[in-house]
Amino acid sequence: MSFPVWGTSPLLYAVVLLVLLAVGWWWLPGAVRYPAVALEVLLLFLTTPLGAYALTRLVLTRLPPAQSCAGPPPDTIVVLSEGSERPPHSPDDYGALKLLSLRRLFTAVELWHDQPDSRLVISGGGYRRIPDAVPMASLARALGVPANKIETEERSRTTWQNAKYVAALAPPVSRRIWLVTSAMHMPRALAAFRTWGFEPCAWPSGLEYTRLHFGPASFVPQGSAVTDSTLALHELVGDVEYALLEWRHARRTRTAGDQTP
Repeated sequence: MSFPVWGTSPLLYAVVLLVLLAVGWWWLPGAVRYPAVALEVLLLFLTTPLGAYALTRLVLTRLPPAQSCAGPPPDTIVVLSEGSERPPHSPDDYGALKLLSLRRLFTAVELWHDQPDSRLVISGGGYRRIPDAVPMASLARALGVPANKIETEERSRTTWQNAKYVAALAPPVSRRIWLVTSAMHMPRALAAFRTWGFEPCAWPSGLEYTRLHFGPASFVPQGSAVTDSTLALHELVGDVEYALLEWRHARRTRTAGDQTP
């Protein structure tokens, strides 16, 4: 199971650590007290726009350059859902989708309009009665993508499952694909899809939201900075989790190959 996004909030850890320091300051040894204070300062820094920008840049440095997908463009676009804010009331309830899901879909549809012969695969099941991919597909049709060009994958609940279940679709999805997801999420998504046999070309959404307007406010904790830092930390923790999943997948594949007569 993937680590929940809220579990990587620097604000959450800063508050918990501050309470622990306040309660145990006088009996904590110096070898623990002063590193804990340094960690508290770091966590508070990550709640500022400057700290959030530094952390997101750390994640974004792993985005592949555009020229890494030189050659004929893929004929399939795969876009990943980021879930819904609430259970959709109907297949056309676009307002239930999270903002990141909408941004990803708009980016994928814009790409499809540039390559209208492409197949658009929307991946996302979620935990709702109506899978996330269903209102996303409905919105894609409303934005001009023909129904016969759209396919949905409605079982996945994690990025790893996105890749696994898209690989199992019938008719099979081309191995060479455009992969559309948020910029910060892209490195982990690329790794998952490569593990499941794809040759993904990155087409990130949301790069324009990673800029910093430097000034005095850059050092003041803000809600938007906490959100950005939380997402970035989530991706860094997810990298560790997915490295383990990739290792297990490779080991199982080798074992299955050794047992094949």
